[in-house]
Amino acid sequence: MPSFADDTAEQRPSSDRRQLRVLNLVTNQQSQFYQNQLDTVAEFGVTTETVAVPGDNKTASVKSPGNSTRSLHHYVRFCAPVLRKSLGEFDIVHANNGLTAPAALLQPRLPVVLSLWGSDLMGKYGWVTRLCVDRVEEVIVMSDEMAATLDRRCHVIPHGVDLDVFEPRAQPDARADLGWDPEVKHVLFPYPTQRPVKDYPRARRVVERADAELTVPVRLHTVQGVDHERMSTYMNAADSLLLTSKREGSPNTVKEALACNLPVVATDVGDVRQQLADVQPSAVGTTDAELVTGLVDVLERGERSNGRERARQLGLDRMGRRIRAVYDDVLEGDS
Repeated sequence: MPSFADDTAEQRPSSDRRQLRVLNLVTNQQSQFYQNQLDTVAEFGVTTETVAVPGDNKTASVKSPGNSTRSLHHYVRFCAPVLRKSLGEFDIVHANNGLTAPAALLQPRLPVVLSLWGSDLMGKYGWVTRLCVDRVEEVIVMSDEMAATLDRRCHVIPHGVDLDVFEPRAQPDARADLGWDPEVKHVLFPYPTQRPVKDYPRARRVVERADAELTVPVRLHTVQGVDHERMSTYMNAADSLLLTSKREGSPNTVKEALACNLPVVATDVGDVRQQLADVQPSAVGTTDAELVTGLVDVLERGERSNGRERARQLGLDRMGRRIRAVYDDVLEGDS
């Protein structure tokens, strides 16, 4: 049965923990949540080294998080450097993303922790992940929904949010920074419009219908390619975040919106319903009509949410503590 990480283990004093060396395998070394993970676990006595899958966005075959695409050839090439690095002085291999799990399992020396990010389990190549999950020592998933699809014990540890970067700010000031019209309702869609899983056509459709129902103009903003810290300004300037994804694990944009008290209207994917359970105003819908109703209600109310209260449970510190607890569990079981 899937289970949450043991909160008792989380409370182990840092002074009682020895320094660990972890070899991280990753598809996208530049992703912000991965960089946050490295910085945070370092505060809990973990030294890391990363091996990333080679390749770039120009090769279209196997799609991995961060809009990166690679061919099978790149994943085959990935195995050799992973094997070489694993011969070094490491305690654990941490495979971040199911597509890195085969390379992690090919090395014979070190226990493996596997983190699943969402599309690697529920997307086109989820079968690769499922072949590997019973062969690793521990599995970390982003949501209860993901855990429920696996017939083994899992640790549910969503990516954390930097609460010092994503925090409430006066909306007029944020709008002035972006040059947004103060007489318009602004809806934020902070994803690439080309990614089918994010379903931008549905977001546009929902906003067009909301605009038709309201007397105040409604404008949809798509944002990509800006500095991560800059996203906080967009979230404080907007009236609502709109998520229309077909599937997610535990979307960080929702948690970042909560940290900024930005109301969220979203499809019922991943752990979104759980994250928004006590957040008002917010809305979760499965049909276009439900999303339109939710968005109209949020925009008519014109209020910030109480999401910051929920976001305090999702900080980077808690994430780092729980990941370190998983590492300790693996090594204690291996001793």
